[in-house]
Amino acid sequence: MPSRSPILVAPSLDLSRRRFVQGLAAGGVLAGLSTPASRAFAQQAPTANESPPVLRGNEFDLLIAESPVNFTGQPGMAITINGSLPAPTLRWREGETVTLRVTNHLRETASIHWHGILLPFQMDGVPGISFNGIAPGETFVYRFKLQQSGTYWYHSHSGFHELKGMYGAIVVDPAGPETIRADREHVLLFSDWTDEDPMRVFAKLKAQSDYYNYHQPTVIDFFRDAARDGLVAAIDKRQMWNEMRMNPTDLADLSSATLTYLANGVTPAGNWTALFRPGERVRLRMINGAGNTFYDVRIPGLKLAVVHVDGVDTEPVTVDEFRFGPGETVDVIVEPRDDAYAIFAQSMERTGYARATLAVREGLSPAVPALDPVEWLDMSDMMGSMSHGAANQGSAMAGMSGMGGMDHGSMGRPKHGGMALDHRQHAAAAGGLAVPSTIARHARTEYGASTDMRVDMARTNLDDPGVGLRNNRRRVLTLADLHTPSGPIDSRGPGREVELHLTGNMERYSWSLDGLEFGQSTPVHFRHGERLRVILHNDTMMTHPMHLHGLWSEMESPDGRFLARRHTLPVQPAQRISFLVTADALGRWAWHCHLLFHMDAGMFREVVVS
Repeated sequence: MPSRSPILVAPSLDLSRRRFVQGLAAGGVLAGLSTPASRAFAQQAPTANESPPVLRGNEFDLLIAESPVNFTGQPGMAITINGSLPAPTLRWREGETVTLRVTNHLRETASIHWHGILLPFQMDGVPGISFNGIAPGETFVYRFKLQQSGTYWYHSHSGFHELKGMYGAIVVDPAGPETIRADREHVLLFSDWTDEDPMRVFAKLKAQSDYYNYHQPTVIDFFRDAARDGLVAAIDKRQMWNEMRMNPTDLADLSSATLTYLANGVTPAGNWTALFRPGERVRLRMINGAGNTFYDVRIPGLKLAVVHVDGVDTEPVTVDEFRFGPGETVDVIVEPRDDAYAIFAQSMERTGYARATLAVREGLSPAVPALDPVEWLDMSDMMGSMSHGAANQGSAMAGMSGMGGMDHGSMGRPKHGGMALDHRQHAAAAGGLAVPSTIARHARTEYGASTDMRVDMARTNLDDPGVGLRNNRRRVLTLADLHTPSGPIDSRGPGREVELHLTGNMERYSWSLDGLEFGQSTPVHFRHGERLRVILHNDTMMTHPMHLHGLWSEMESPDGRFLARRHTLPVQPAQRISFLVTADALGRWAWHCHLLFHMDAGMFREVVVS
């Protein structure tokens, strides 16, 4: 495995770390140096106004191979499609049937998953679930009819190939007139890159989960808290975190200590540029194709009209900023007037950023904002709705059990088991299924070494932008702002509830659902044609972007009103979110956290519709 670069291990080397975050201006795929299998497709990484190639039509030939890259000054090998990073943008049309011949020139099994696209489960591209994968030297033919339009993307579902560059954008044009008016559009695919072997990164996280966290609480932070809140409160606060063996700055697993943040495969120093003419309405199709990074996106000086989320039109809402996690897509309309604007996407843990430029001509480089200060997780991120009744951290601690969890004695041990919980009797006692249940139902499997925390009174509000975005004096998009104007796809109410808990142990770097890693779990069963409610209850202190393959997730409000159709839902710490599903797609489907290391560690479940 490659040795770790000195600039990654010394947090005091600010100049080196800034250089690493910025990357090389010409960093990316190296032209003319690709492996024989991919040499015919090799190109320099897109810079300035260049973008990944756009492939149109009904039939496509895609070649998976290794390509040499250099983003930071340290040469490495990426896994590319047709020698491009990102992979070519695929432009399809609703109602047509597409055929994609995918050939694998790697020395290991590969795959492609068409994220958010409705299709037969055999075409979904998840090895071990929907097919066996594409063996070295073989070609697999994907064929399916397009039932939708919008902004989507595709990526590997094998190993850590996605983190090594195997992802691309999909734009499906509607069969009829476009519903969103724009004079020009650009695709912006944000991602992240590490020079390290991802397996080595994963091993470091397993050995020390905060290995890449350079924002550890310091003595200076303690004295600041003491001056503001008093000495006793400051001591109680520090003691609380120490006793739970948790870190209030543990917002993300990775940071710029190992990641370089990319926009359309270009480093911040490369300054990828999207052109416009003054007076135009510009549509920016933004995709988070990162392996492990939540991005907070804004364009200083411009309002963002959010019009399309996860491939579905939404009632326009004007904001200054939005957060999206791996797997999510957000389309915005902007109306630029000045010559140049910075498209600024800072990482949630505030160690670096991806950036691009919106300009009237190439070569312009507007000022890039400074990173926002790091914001600590607060009591609502740890204890959910219970935190609102706690007078201070000391009284809150009294409600916690051992194991660092929020397992309040009045709840006791669960009297049920299983992976997916059918709450028909519980819901009927509470007045039916008109509104989602709010009482946590912890599975027996949550009481073990793989789970270090349980939240009994999770918060259900959807109007929280999340840690780092609260009270920043900018209008930030929240889940409560999203409304799909076409309404739900199914007018029926749910016939039952399925509750799934997002669980983990930070110290062990163990991630699971209901306390069970994927290899220990059994499938969740949906009955074909049924309408059901799914509740995701986050018992951890990290935000998880949860992606259910093959089926729409129709997010609802805490009082049971339909809000928006999604394929990937971010669930914040100590939060409880519900959505309705119509089980109209027979077969075997994957359901997982889209943070790549969380999924690989075990936050993954199979869903069987039969």
